[in-house]
Amino acid sequence: MIARSVLVLVAPIVFCVTTTVHAQDVPGIEICTVEKTMERRTSCLQSNVDFLQKTISKLTTDHQQKLDAANRQIASLQSAAASLQKLVADLQAAQLKLTEDIKKKADAPAAKDATPAAKDGTK
Repeated sequence: MIARSVLVLVAPIVFCVTTTVHAQDVPGIEICTVEKTMERRTSCLQSNVDFLQKTISKLTTDHQQKLDAANRQIASLQSAAASLQKLVADLQAAQLKLTEDIKKKADAPAAKDATPAAKDGTK
């Protein structure tokens, strides 16, 4: 039991010691004032400028894609709103015609009822 616990504790340490970790140059803003020579400061500043330019161009393309997508969505919504407005206008016109037809039908029997009464009175 003790041998297992020692192996469990030692194994990660051995793994960490045997693997070599290579340093990576992670792009980002560096503090250039710590550099002593002018060449290293210039290189550091140029690296910062390059990083910022890449970041700005990436953000510009990302935002342009978002704007284009938003503009496409706006155009789609405008066409949908226009078709809905046309549909509402057509429905209102149909409703108006229907109410006029109902009104005419209601007036027509009243006119027919009035004409036979006049005939009965003349006989």
